[in-house]
Amino acid sequence: MAVAVHFDRWRETRGILLSFARSIQERDIVTYEHSRRVGTYAQRLARYLGWSRRKAYDLALAGLVHDLGKTWIANDILNKSGALSDDERRTMQRHPVIGARILIGCDVHPFYVETVLYHHEAWDGHGYPTGLHGEEIPLSARILSVADVYDVLTSQRPYKAPLSEAVARERLLLGSTTSFDPAVVRAFLHLLDTQPNFTLPQLVCPLSERIEQLSPLLVDSVTSL
Repeated sequence: MAVAVHFDRWRETRGILLSFARSIQERDIVTYEHSRRVGTYAQRLARYLGWSRRKAYDLALAGLVHDLGKTWIANDILNKSGALSDDERRTMQRHPVIGARILIGCDVHPFYVETVLYHHEAWDGHGYPTGLHGEEIPLSARILSVADVYDVLTSQRPYKAPLSEAVARERLLLGSTTSFDPAVVRAFLHLLDTQPNFTLPQLVCPLSERIEQLSPLLVDSVTSL
């Protein structure tokens, strides 16, 4: 009975998160596609680090909504081609807190809330919003942070051209022990170096076509829910 209740609760949470992902897609397709790729990278990395399929899928779901708070940020800030002003940067840095508060309001599991809230924290404590340091940062957020930054580096943005895999790799190495958990960076770079075509293409596709790509190992069980 307890297992059935837990599963029903997980299925309800999954529905809430996918609904938010659709709202992100409708609000800003660039942020949605970025989130889809981040979720996929994070899931692959979690599996390599020994997480269960289910837990890695949960991290992919968190990745889909990690920038949920940006739906409350004005377009002129999100899409600005030049450098942000100090006030604009402070506004942008509110998005993890905004996203976490939205999820708390929907009573989703704390795993998703803390992953969204802390994905911009830094290994050396200089991140935001709370300045957590090292292993104070939840592992889920440390994984998501590396996946997030790698996708930003290799993607086209209003303010930058995409970097090559090689340059992005060097940037992650430079940030190891300062911005990122060095163990997570090593694991991510191993995947990058050993998996052909690891970097995901920038595509604009409906959410329904992308859900299965988040977890090929869970397609049958997830799509039957």
